[in-house]
Formats: sequence, C-alpha cells, structure tokens
Amino acid sequence: MAEDKKTLVAPSLLASDFCDLKQELKKLAQADMLHLDIMDNHFVPNLTFGFPVIQAIRDNTKLPLDAHLMVERPEDYVQKLAEIGVEYISFHLEATVHSHRLLNQIKSLGIKAGVAINPGTAVSLLQPLLAEVDFVLLMSVNPGFGGQSFLPLVYDKLAYLAPYKKKHQFQIQVDGGVSDKNAKDLVQAGVDILVAGSFVFRGDYSEKIGLLK
Repeated sequence: MAEDKKTLVAPSLLASDFCDLKQELKKLAQADMLHLDIMDNHFVPNLTFGFPVIQAIRDNTKLPLDAHLMVERPEDYVQKLAEIGVEYISFHLEATVHSHRLLNQIKSLGIKAGVAINPGTAVSLLQPLLAEVDFVLLMSVNPGFGGQSFLPLVYDKLAYLAPYKKKHQFQIQVDGGVSDKNAKDLVQAGVDILVAGSFVFRGDYSEKIGLLK
C-alpha cells in the first residue's frame, strides 16, 4: 500500500469532454490531482483553455490543479493562476531564458514549481535548476496534442535524474502515452506522478485510474 500512496495519478483534462466538464470532474473523483495543459498556439500548435475555464474547473473540484504551461512568456500566467488557486505550475525550459527567476516567482506564491522539457531537449540542461525545483515534468510525446504514442527515450532521462532526485528530493512527472502497459515500469524508474489523458478518458474513468495506481 505504501508504494501506491507515493504514486499519484493526474488525468489530463485535454482528453476530456469540454462540453460537459462539470460531469467529467465528478467522474474523476478517484484521481489525486488534475493536469491542465495550457497551450497558446505559439509554443505548441494547439490552443486549449484560458483563465475563465480554469476558474470554472477550480470552482467545481477540490482536487489539486496542476497547470502545465505550454506557452510563450509563461511568466505572464503565474500571478493569475495563483489567484485562481492552482497548486502546481510547470513551465517549459525551452520557453523562457529566465527559468531560475520564474521558479522562485512561482514558489514565492506558495505553489509547487516545476520545469518541463520536450522529448528532443537534453535532460542535462535541467542540472543547474534541480536544487530549486519541486518537480520535473518529462514529456514522453511531443507536446501539443493528445493520443500520441509513448516515446521510450524518457527512460534514459529518468536514469540521469535518479541521483539528483535522491539528493534534492524533487518529484518527477511523466506526460504522454502513459497507460497500464508502462505505468509500472515508469514508477520503478522513479516517476511519482503519472499524467494520463486518452487512457483514462476511454472507458470507465475510476477503473482506468485504479489500473494506473
């Protein structure tokens, strides 16, 4: 049981029915947190939802909200997300030249701060920030759209992060192509938070979340 408690499941609302979000949130009661893919159609080729929708989500769930900023100028989003009441914010290393400053800005607002990297970005570029992060988000698909196939290259990144994680005690998220087929291997490789979209939202949500746990 202890191992299960350490592994959190965060369904990605990108895969949900946006026309029926209130009911979708009710069906996700077994989740540990909710992952919000915020896209601006600039950093990635897709546009998702903005602050009014995030506020509506906040008003209809007590689950922690995990805002994944796939946007240019992520620093412009942080204050408003804090006011809405999100508990986690991650931004892409590729999207800002002031990553250290932004980490500290997020943490100063009492929010857990994370840095995300795309599949094609070397994980070693995170090394100067690992003493400061609350979590690292490794993309196991190219960001922008749900339903993509899992990229196994993430396992090499997990192996690189392992000694730093032990030293600095940050969490690791993996997002993209996560399912019951790879969840166990990911957890054994050091993943703390499994972000899953299509897998959870196809079928019985509680059952799918249970399979991941």
